[in-house]
Amino acid sequence: MTLADIKKTQEEALSQIASASTQAEVEQLRIKYIGAKNGLVQAMMKNLKDIPAAEKPEAGKALNALRAAVTEAIETAKSKTGESNSASRSPFDFSLPGNWTVPGTVHPISQVIEEVSRIFSSLGFTVADGPDIETEFNNFDALNTAKHHPSRDERDTFWLDDGRLLRTQTSTVQIREMLSHKPPVRIINPGRCYRRDTIDATHGANFHQIEGLYVDTKPVSLADLKSTLAYFAREMMGPSVKVRFRPHFFPFTEPSVEADFSCHLCHGKGCRVCKQSGWIEILGAGIVDTRVYKNVGYDEDCYGYAFGMGVERIAMIKHGITDLRLLYANDLRFLQQFV
Repeated sequence: MTLADIKKTQEEALSQIASASTQAEVEQLRIKYIGAKNGLVQAMMKNLKDIPAAEKPEAGKALNALRAAVTEAIETAKSKTGESNSASRSPFDFSLPGNWTVPGTVHPISQVIEEVSRIFSSLGFTVADGPDIETEFNNFDALNTAKHHPSRDERDTFWLDDGRLLRTQTSTVQIREMLSHKPPVRIINPGRCYRRDTIDATHGANFHQIEGLYVDTKPVSLADLKSTLAYFAREMMGPSVKVRFRPHFFPFTEPSVEADFSCHLCHGKGCRVCKQSGWIEILGAGIVDTRVYKNVGYDEDCYGYAFGMGVERIAMIKHGITDLRLLYANDLRFLQQFV
């Protein structure tokens, strides 16, 4: 796939949409080009990983422009065909009772996933996905998790009778990508995870994560990681947000850090959201441990970084939500606040 291919696809899509004469034709074209699972644009997004690293940012921008142009053209065509078809309908009967529908909204969790995906796509990252049911190798062994690590215990993880498990982290997608693709790999992988946590205001048995991975044969350092996260912080929380790193430990990265963003509400002065500290813990990150490369069959002279964040946590911080359970209560009075 090249920039010329993207441009050609955009020209063909806009031409076909403009020629559509019925709502059914417009809907078929919408599914063909921007369908959530099998759309052509989504497929091209996944193929970004095969483009040379130097061309990925430009290609990512072109694909975002393609998606926006097709979406706008679809909406215009829907309006046009709706008006043209109205002439053949019977006159409206004003004596009939009205049909009232409640407009839907995008869930706060989906909003965060879409926004984070957009930000990292602009940096050349592609969105990868994987199954919720995973193998022990992908979830623990390949990620350098010790056999005695407490997360392997049945009290912490949902194990199945066949030895598989409900994934405890979306890092499993990174392992799958490295097993099937050689460097460079630059992906983010949003998805649902499962752990045996007691449900309360800040914990749940299922939750969402977004993790990122960048691996290359060229040197990649903590400075590259920090610049990437600084850009993400500004785009997600505002232009004045700062980032700080604190030493930490993760089995699959060395060195490992936790990243805090300066509080976007008090700007570092201290408030109830940041507990008067001026900082909010957002994600964990680090340089990929060389043992992970060995586990997936990479040369140990690879370089890369990884990071991961909780989607619910970002949604709660961004919108001032105090109880995680509100996000899963399906209360329209709550959800309609985030239109």
